[in-house]
Amino acid sequence: MHPIRAFRTIALAEGTSFVILLFIAMPLKYLMGLPLAVRIVGSIHGILFLLYVARLVKLRAAYQWDNRFCFQAFIASILPFGTFVFDKYLREKETAAQR
Repeated sequence: MHPIRAFRTIALAEGTSFVILLFIAMPLKYLMGLPLAVRIVGSIHGILFLLYVARLVKLRAAYQWDNRFCFQAFIASILPFGTFVFDKYLREKETAAQR
């Protein structure tokens, strides 16, 4: 698998876990008294976030991505649905890198 494709996969998984955390697990905790949902989904999201940042740092060095692009990638990871929107730019980077 191409390194940028692997990063896209991690990004989409991280974004999905964030949305699940915000819109399913947190309401379960605060509206239904089920804190275990946040503990489980939060842990998964935390691991995926760390993988996302580590892979971003690695790809920045490998492909000489500029600071602005990497900052945008980081911001996308902390905004709900951000990684889904940012995937468009990652696809462009992947296409360019395969040429």
